[in-house]
Amino acid sequence: MESEQLYSRGYCRTGYSSYNSITSASSDEELLDSAGATMDFHTTEDDNLLDGDAASSPGSNYVMSNGGGVASSSTHLLDFLEEPIPGVGTYDDFHTIDWVREKCKDRERHRKINSKKKDSPWEFSKSLYDAWSGWLVVTLTGLASGALAGLIDIAADWLNDLKEGVCLSAMWFNHEQCCWTSNETTFAERDKCPQWKSWAELILGQAEGPGSYIMNYFMYIYWALSFAFLAVCLVKVFAPYACGSGIPEIKTILSGFIIRGYLGKWTLLIKTVTLVLAVASGLSLGKEGPLVHVACCCGNIFSYLFPKYSKNEAKKREVLSAASAAGVSVAFGAPIGGVLFSLEEVSYYFPLKTLWRSFFAALVAAFVLRSINPFGNSRLVLFYVEYHTPWYLFELLPFILLGVFGGLWGAFFIRANIAWCRRRKSTRFGKYPVLEVILVAAVTAVVAFPNPYTRKNTSELIKELFTDCGPLESSQLCQYRSQMNGSKAFSETPSRPAAPGVYAAMWQLCLALLFKIVITIFTFGLKVPSGLFIPSMAIGAIAGRIVGIAMEQLAYYHHDWFIFKEWCEVGADCITPGLYAMVGAAACLGGVTRMTVSLVVIVFELTGGLEYIVPLMAAVMTSKWVGDAFGRAGIYESHIRLNGYPFLDAKEEFTHTTLAREVMRPRRSDPPLAVLTQDDLSVEELQAVISETSYNGFPVIVSKESQRLVGFALRRDITIAIENARRKQEGIVLASRVYFTQHAPTLPADSPRPLKLRSILDMSPFTVTDHTPMEIVVDIFRKLGLRQCLVTHNGRLLGIITKKDILRHMAQMANQDPESIMFN
Repeated sequence: MESEQLYSRGYCRTGYSSYNSITSASSDEELLDSAGATMDFHTTEDDNLLDGDAASSPGSNYVMSNGGGVASSSTHLLDFLEEPIPGVGTYDDFHTIDWVREKCKDRERHRKINSKKKDSPWEFSKSLYDAWSGWLVVTLTGLASGALAGLIDIAADWLNDLKEGVCLSAMWFNHEQCCWTSNETTFAERDKCPQWKSWAELILGQAEGPGSYIMNYFMYIYWALSFAFLAVCLVKVFAPYACGSGIPEIKTILSGFIIRGYLGKWTLLIKTVTLVLAVASGLSLGKEGPLVHVACCCGNIFSYLFPKYSKNEAKKREVLSAASAAGVSVAFGAPIGGVLFSLEEVSYYFPLKTLWRSFFAALVAAFVLRSINPFGNSRLVLFYVEYHTPWYLFELLPFILLGVFGGLWGAFFIRANIAWCRRRKSTRFGKYPVLEVILVAAVTAVVAFPNPYTRKNTSELIKELFTDCGPLESSQLCQYRSQMNGSKAFSETPSRPAAPGVYAAMWQLCLALLFKIVITIFTFGLKVPSGLFIPSMAIGAIAGRIVGIAMEQLAYYHHDWFIFKEWCEVGADCITPGLYAMVGAAACLGGVTRMTVSLVVIVFELTGGLEYIVPLMAAVMTSKWVGDAFGRAGIYESHIRLNGYPFLDAKEEFTHTTLAREVMRPRRSDPPLAVLTQDDLSVEELQAVISETSYNGFPVIVSKESQRLVGFALRRDITIAIENARRKQEGIVLASRVYFTQHAPTLPADSPRPLKLRSILDMSPFTVTDHTPMEIVVDIFRKLGLRQCLVTHNGRLLGIITKKDILRHMAQMANQDPESIMFN
């Protein structure tokens, strides 16, 4: 999503009381100066706080109503807000939800259902439906996620093989399926059969020779460009939100931010189709990250079937947390890893019941994908492997070195990719996304075809690198010399000497590694669905396989060294190069994303063995420590910051000693804070304040003189309440007095009917004193999900702190551009 497409609105900073009059009697006046440069304070939704739908209970301090439940005063006013008002309790686009308000709404809804369930069998059945709706929605999400993942896997494999040829017996078969029933395949050339024809054979009638190679080369580039062009055009025309990985935006949405349409039906449809096209085009990207976005789209769509979730944004995010777990479950065949990924990486609010439902959604999704069996190997992923050789203590050193490589690669990739994405946003090149995709796809196809390790699908490459060499493997990486004595093969030393084919493969892998490192920087962030898991794992797997083969040959030629002689048994394979590839893949993915526990569990579930937990933990933690030395933010947090999303990262520590008065608004150079008095405004004056400003919320005080805080009223709620009163109530005119108190003020006999707005007033807004350390304020915002907090001094209103203020202050303290924070 382009930053320039997003806009922000202002918050009220002018009104009836001046900053100086508030603090004139205070000895702390000098302490209210700005701690840094004055910023243009035009915020968005942090201050656009919207009341919920449920009526407040009698005597409740936290009013969660649209106006119902308030008794009439002696003037016998009509309780015109008794019925829910359309629009109240919802949020505008690019606004943050109020977690506290939403949770209060849900508790009130739950109490109402429980109080009625004994009234009749119908009410009891409604309570049962409400209790089971959470399990139903995650079940539907898991079913849809598994089915779509299977469809994407099958279609991507077919289109990927279409670049090389076609199956004459059945057009819908990929290369492997086409040769399953053939009786003319050999062990050495198991992928060649008469039913499968390359494009050179179809067009030129010959399978070998320079002309055949050039024709296959041309057709490979043609199909790659066609797939990439179709993908970017579909995204640009129908669903711009379908581009990218989706995980940065999912993290932001789960933290409470609203992005309308990002999880909608069109985004789901276009993302599913274009993900297949983007993967088949051969671009250096994966489908695993976007599968999380696809699963969250399913969760969001199904949540609208249940009022419990459709009318409460906080509850809806519990479903999205479970959906993200289902997405990783089908991406890697790792249900437990998916739950931990949701908990560690993307979720902002993760109660215990969400943990159970996330596990169930991941289980259902994995079951559906296993039933579809897209790869024909009874596994959930293409590169599932099992190792039978143990690892030895001396191997921890190369495992840790792979972790260092992963951390360095992660830090380099994050900086290079963010720099390129920032340049894309700030130059004219970013205005031509179709051209950019075509150029990157063309370069990728031209360079990738000559090298067999870059030509093939990235998942297939990872599978080959992970696989341990055995008697049934015909890969070039497994071309070792066999030592024969008569008819019996033997080996008095560990491992085997490498044949020329292995050395040729090593050179090709080194070239593939350099190519993947460079091209992935420019690919991630294109306007097509692009995941980062698979490219990062491929880079680590290539590096790991190279290190593994080197260790294997070192153990063979220097078997008398102490470390090998002590640990390696004579006559047995000592080193498993595929294990090094797996450890390298985990290290590089950890260096880019800074995942730890969930990543180790995901890779553990890929291998199906507990024996390799320690090497994985050592490599992943080393990559995280090395990466953190260059910057603590992972790739997703970096893209969140690049897009200016209002995301308070719980992993980021606030170590500064500033106080609330140094961060709050207004500052001395700002216009005074806008306030409403509780009982001496007319409808005309209130409407003038609303029409003359673009602010989204107003603190309500007792009087201009006292500045004592009463509560907080929302611009949207005030507007809706006035319009509704004029429709349902007679006598409400511009001169009518507006009051937020329980009882109407004393008015002359000829005065028009007053308008009571107490029911839309939040009488318990969060407040802190001006001496509160910002470290505590930041913790309050993180743990309670606040959007704004009022600042008082001796009970008198001084100012306000919003989420945007905190993010800008943190950016300023880190010597970053505070204006990069676009939203609240």
